[in-house]
Amino acid sequence: MKNGETMKQPERYSYLSPKVEARRCPDKGGYGVFAREKIHAGELITVWGGRVVTEEELDEVPIEQATHGIQVDEGIYLIPLGIDEPADMFNHSCNPNAGLFGQIALVAMRDIEPDEEVCFDYAMSDSSPYDEFECHCGEPTCRGKVTGNDWQLPELQARYEGYFSPYLQRRIQKMHSGK
Repeated sequence: MKNGETMKQPERYSYLSPKVEARRCPDKGGYGVFAREKIHAGELITVWGGRVVTEEELDEVPIEQATHGIQVDEGIYLIPLGIDEPADMFNHSCNPNAGLFGQIALVAMRDIEPDEEVCFDYAMSDSSPYDEFECHCGEPTCRGKVTGNDWQLPELQARYEGYFSPYLQRRIQKMHSGK
């Protein structure tokens, strides 16, 4: 490198707030996203980018990418373009501090302190079994298993009102309207 040149940053397809960073998190199988400084309730944390695939196409996606994807509508998924994107390293928690804002953005549900892991409940986005797993989040509210049906739990619908993906919010409204 010549004097004054900077190292080229890897191309990113998502936005990640400068207030957070991906860190090794071996107790959760790899990485997690942690606050570098205080994040205030309502503040934007990430906007995911990637490739949109149908449920049928999801079977063709390498498992490492599929498990880092997010369901954005009925039978539609946003899959990361690689497996090293820090914005795709948010872990699940049954007691989250972040929630969805629209289909592809994550915001703070409450103030998040420095060094606190930023997590969201996958029930806010997932309604299919493509990424079900045994949960070991350690929270008193831990469900033990995360499934594609968790969005139907009345206690989660009440707790996460306003933080569900729009397609799930429509399903919830339909359930409660009796139609």
